[in-house]
Amino acid sequence: MRYLGSQHGAALVTALMLTALSLVIAVALLTMVTTGIQTSASQKRYRSSLSAARGGVDLFTQELMPRLFQVETTVGTLEREFSGIELQVNLDNCLRQKLTLAPASWTGCSATQASSDPAAAPDVTFRLAGPPAAEGFTVSTKIVDTVPGNTDRSGYDLLDAAGAVAAQDEVVRPQHVPAMYHLAVQGSRDGQSRERARLSVLYAY
Repeated sequence: MRYLGSQHGAALVTALMLTALSLVIAVALLTMVTTGIQTSASQKRYRSSLSAARGGVDLFTQELMPRLFQVETTVGTLEREFSGIELQVNLDNCLRQKLTLAPASWTGCSATQASSDPAAAPDVTFRLAGPPAAEGFTVSTKIVDTVPGNTDRSGYDLLDAAGAVAAQDEVVRPQHVPAMYHLAVQGSRDGQSRERARLSVLYAY
């Protein structure tokens, strides 16, 4: 029997195998780099939306909520004062009930208004301009639960002008029980439904 001892072509096969291995490694590295870039960009977009949502919490709790309790406050007044952020307030019977009553007494609210989705029939919305201004963020805020308390909601501080540290006060003052509000807030980039962040906030007034 005669054995063929020729090894012609082995170098070509080896070169092809090494080329294929190098190609696999290059594709793997390219995939890792691309995935890293996409993840970094996604986190950056989320942080921007999250910052907008946090700004919505501060604006609603510190600026708008005390004004909503005042009887003389109107939607037109608020929207004119905050026209720079395109403020929209749905100051209807539903929102007034949310401010003072427990959810079981929200007879003026529809199912959508009483839902926990801040983007569905929100109580307050406004817009934060971005760079460029056309690519800003829309912030939606909604009260989704209320535990009434005995906080003074007049919007004014009632101080005893004649009182002193050592004064004998015969007035019986009830224990302060703050009203608790569960707020749902969403910040989303205009025109990009995927770029959004939601917050669930417990606020004591």
